Amino acid sequence: MSCGCKTSGDSAHSCGPKKTANGCENVNTCGNSYKLSVFDWLSNINNPASNRCDIVEVRFKNDRKSFYKNVNNIPLHIGSVVTVESSPGHDVGVVSLTGELVKIQMKKKKFPEESILKIYRQANQKDLEVWQEARKKEDSVKLEARKIAHRIGLEMKVTDVEYQGDASKITFYYTADNRVDFRQLIKEYAGAFRTKIDMKQIGFRQEAAKVGGIGSCGRELCCSTWLTDFRSVNTNVARYQQLSINPQKLAGQCGKLKCCLNYELDSYLDALSNFPSSSTTLDTEKGRAFCIKIDVFKKKMWFAYVDSSMAWYDFDIDLVKKLIAKNKRGEKILPLEDLKQPDIPVHTIDLIQENNVDRFEKKNRGNNRNRNQNRPNNNGQAQGQQGQGPKKNKQERSERPERSENPNTNSGNQQRQQQRQQPKPQPKAQTEKTETSSDPEKKQQNPNKKNFKKKYPPKKDKNA
Repeated sequence: MSCGCKTSGDSAHSCGPKKTANGCENVNTCGNSYKLSVFDWLSNINNPASNRCDIVEVRFKNDRKSFYKNVNNIPLHIGSVVTVESSPGHDVGVVSLTGELVKIQMKKKKFPEESILKIYRQANQKDLEVWQEARKKEDSVKLEARKIAHRIGLEMKVTDVEYQGDASKITFYYTADNRVDFRQLIKEYAGAFRTKIDMKQIGFRQEAAKVGGIGSCGRELCCSTWLTDFRSVNTNVARYQQLSINPQKLAGQCGKLKCCLNYELDSYLDALSNFPSSSTTLDTEKGRAFCIKIDVFKKKMWFAYVDSSMAWYDFDIDLVKKLIAKNKRGEKILPLEDLKQPDIPVHTIDLIQENNVDRFEKKNRGNNRNRNQNRPNNNGQAQGQQGQGPKKNKQERSERPERSENPNTNSGNQQRQQQRQQPKPQPKAQTEKTETSSDPEKKQQNPNKKNFKKKYPPKKDKNA
């Protein structure tokens, strides 16, 4: 039997032979594939108490979970597909947690033990077939429900649809800004789908948790992977962290402030407890100065004059505390520019060479050129000059008499020699090198010599 480890709760996925009593060993496909997964870190530890916890946690589609009592003492493990009690009929879910950790989860979620329902049995083949057929209809039902709500003119959005395991009830999850009148809508839904209708309103954060997605950090949304409770986030959280109040950057996919703004809030509050108040003012000989910026990491505060706030002066918080103590004694402090100490530059070593633009280029190109230019010629003489080596070889070859027995080929050879003796155009960098390496007499003879482009003789027409 398959373990049902997909996000939608479908049991089409199978773990194969790696399924053990503690659940699926393949963590990539079973442990982290569905939303709000739970890791049982007590699975390999034997329970010292004789009485074992008979309550298990069962998950349904997406993030819906509930607790059920194993009345018949069925051997269950993580990934078992079970048939549980519901009203009306029964529902089919997947066991997500067993053992002593279930009590901790119930205490954390404040789940009352009086409302715990019971587990009927492990799901048989008929239960699975009905469950899978109902799940296949959910997408088409969701689209049809949206069309009906739009035709009636209700200001609501149908986010998700969930069939019960026995296909006897459909739950519609929707979001709306205002109160919605469902009297006409439920009649339309009951006539179209021929089953019991249940409507549940959720918030925008719960909608993002059900739909899922990728956040601005590049990872999956926290609310759809591991976050179970939604704490309130306000703009004061951004102010404590010295962030700009920009709704486009601070808002998540749900349109509300990001939940991750609360993660580092406690650390910022501990650090800011050592800082003076941001509304601190200093009485200087030049005038009053106010705090304009705070840097939590560098432990500095920026001050500027009330009359001219263009110039900012940063001071350590220890120095600021001393200046505040002087003002409390009725003494005026020196001007800010006199108190400002020169910053000592910190020399850092870039071991990774991230700031080096030429880190991907070959650094031995120039050395290879010098090696090729310093090689001896055919005559056995080393050429020390940088730009004249290949040019001299061409001139010496052109001055050598060519042996030819046919007199008709002498004219063609002479034209080739003349073309070789013509000076070739060189780039500016090479011309400067050749001028520096040449004799000073040549510089005096041709100081304003221009490099002309090579003109090739016109091609002869064979038909002429």
